[in-house]
Amino acid sequence: MTVATEVEDRAEEDFAVRSRFAAYRAPLLALAAVAIFVLGYGAGVFSPPVRTPGDTSAEAGFARDMSRHHAQAVEMAMIAYADSPTPEIRQMAYDMALTQQNQIGQMQRWLQEWRLMPTGSQPGMAWMPDGVQVGADGLMPGMATNEQIAQLREAKGSGVDRIFLELMVNHHLGGIHMIDGVLDQSNRDEVVELAGAMKRNQQKEITLLRKYQQKTS
Repeated sequence: MTVATEVEDRAEEDFAVRSRFAAYRAPLLALAAVAIFVLGYGAGVFSPPVRTPGDTSAEAGFARDMSRHHAQAVEMAMIAYADSPTPEIRQMAYDMALTQQNQIGQMQRWLQEWRLMPTGSQPGMAWMPDGVQVGADGLMPGMATNEQIAQLREAKGSGVDRIFLELMVNHHLGGIHMIDGVLDQSNRDEVVELAGAMKRNQQKEITLLRKYQQKTS
């Protein structure tokens, strides 16, 4: 075999290899593109950004209204903690105040993260699916009136327990109604998680509150 013949043979082999590579190149590139897209979507690179709740959303309304609802529960619980003659009720009231104050902090942090103001453009409870709104006195479901809060502050001895237990049962029932309202409308993880925890905790506390009511009646 001459040198020229050997060179020609190698050239033909190189051409054949390049031809086979070119035949596979397009499908390989397509597969690589699909793999990159799938991995990128899984990592959130190509996925659309999650929209934050707007000013009139159920999530924003719940955060605002439940913060105010919780604030009254904290107020009543601290009165009971200071004035109740029953150690078990004082401890329960302290735990309630601590839990609900922490939850207020979480809901206010949502509003900050969503770039929303602590107060919105709509009336209280306008986000509720059943159309329940605040009463003429500006109170949401289960909230105590100013007169009832005054009675709790002025009560002595067992009267503190009796009034506190009654007001807090009603307060929790109203709160659970609001919680169900947001759970019916929201699929945001942080909202569903906190609202669900609120409901479970308040249901347990209602059972305990009613147990103490039976003891003090």
